[in-house]
Amino acid sequence: MGEAATKTVHSPLVTYVSVVSLLTLCPPFVILLWYTMVHADGSVSQTWDYLIGNGLKGLIDIWPKPTATAWKLIGCYGAFEAALQLLLPGKTVEGPISPKGNRPVYKANGVLAYAVTIATYIGIWWFGIFNPSIVYDHLGEIFSALIFGSFLFCVFLYIKGMELYPRIGKNFDIKVFTNCRFGMMSWAVLALTYCFKQYELYGKVADSLLVNTILMLVYITKFFWWEAGYWNTMDIAHDRAGFYICWGCLVWVPSIYTSPGMYLVNHPVDLGSQLALFILAAGVLCVYVNYDCDRQRQEFRRTNGKCLIWGKPPSKIVASYTTTTGETKSSLLLTSGWWGLARHFHYVPEILASFFWSLPALFNHFIPYFYVIFLTILLVDRATRDDDRCRSKYGKYWKMYCNKVPYRIIPGIY
Repeated sequence: MGEAATKTVHSPLVTYVSVVSLLTLCPPFVILLWYTMVHADGSVSQTWDYLIGNGLKGLIDIWPKPTATAWKLIGCYGAFEAALQLLLPGKTVEGPISPKGNRPVYKANGVLAYAVTIATYIGIWWFGIFNPSIVYDHLGEIFSALIFGSFLFCVFLYIKGMELYPRIGKNFDIKVFTNCRFGMMSWAVLALTYCFKQYELYGKVADSLLVNTILMLVYITKFFWWEAGYWNTMDIAHDRAGFYICWGCLVWVPSIYTSPGMYLVNHPVDLGSQLALFILAAGVLCVYVNYDCDRQRQEFRRTNGKCLIWGKPPSKIVASYTTTTGETKSSLLLTSGWWGLARHFHYVPEILASFFWSLPALFNHFIPYFYVIFLTILLVDRATRDDDRCRSKYGKYWKMYCNKVPYRIIPGIY
């Protein structure tokens, strides 16, 4: 058990290089992706040729300056989401206990906040109060402001001590705000923004962008429906609040995760009803399977294993572990249903769903599929880190679990 605890996925050198790379490469990449989508016709080679010809000065020239308009849009949006997080009613939910024995308490009002946000955004457009195209027109400036503002916010988090469950006051949970109410919610808001902009440009929304937007909104709806379950995942319960989590959700999610739709604004594709419906149905099926994986595990945990999985009593392993305070506890590890196919099978439909909402762009350019590639790398690394954490936590019981469920992500392959 002690030997397992000292084994980590990445060496200190790899970790250091990764941190430096994240800090130095991710911010300019966000700007370059936006520039490629909006100003370089989606062509990576065109952007590359520009950078080769102009060097660092070229990057500085295309980097938008954060403007007052950008800051106002971010401020209004952030304040609105913070108010919804604090003021909307919701069921009280307890999160997992931290290594120091703290158990966070959350107010589960994500679905209501999501519904209010979408209704408000569509409403202010419908009644002519606000034109969402303004957001698209200032997108580069918004991303630039988010890059610098979120970096300063992360400095604040480091000074605060990179807590596992950081809060401002008693009730405002920082990770819930950055990850869920700002990051994931901005994904939905920008998806709608791209539709509004394309409608303004062409007088209609192409079926390709409609399919892309519907699938992303279905996925985001699933996320907020399952938000309380997300509070038990590695992002919230194990990764401390810092650049990787908080900057990523404040900047990387609204810029990279929405990128297929960003591309389609100026590159509408006419799929035709048959292909559009096929992509839509395949994508919705993937989102459902991803949801059902999480639902099975939640139900299994909620009932302490006294439930049915695919119509049968669940197969499980009773594992014990020792906390940092020396207390011995037990957990149930599910080894049937979707979780009997692979230890992280739920990542398969998640990656496939991202492929299907990128597919409406077809294959004229590579860039709409960057998110699929990024997500695959992210989830493979996350599965490895999660396996490492569980091996350290459960010791011989995790070895028993791996013997019973030998595949990490893809049944029969990996």
